[in-house]
Amino acid sequence: MKAKELVTEFYQSDALRNSEVIKQFLHDNMEFHWYSSKGFLKMDKNDLIELSNEMYRSYTSSRINISHILEEENKVSIRYSYFVTPFENPGEEVVLAHFMTIWELKDNKLYRGYQMSQLS
Repeated sequence: MKAKELVTEFYQSDALRNSEVIKQFLHDNMEFHWYSSKGFLKMDKNDLIELSNEMYRSYTSSRINISHILEEENKVSIRYSYFVTPFENPGEEVVLAHFMTIWELKDNKLYRGYQMSQLS
């Protein structure tokens, strides 16, 4: 599978809210560097799996709107908005944040991630 196809499949799946799905995409030695409007986080595979569990507990549903996705060799850049439906208000979908992420792939898995985000 090409790098762009794998990243697209990752974001179109329910991986960000399903720890069993996210495990299939992440390399065992994965590192994720996240610069958010609240500060910097360096995460590993277990941290992202726990974040996925937290997202599952916090929102009834989610979806991603990809605006840009570019591939160069084993690296993919993706720009997207993340929409969620909170348990507190199940009739309203809101934009949680906007993201720009660069993924490096290794062994057909997500290996290194560099992300910037801004809350909506």
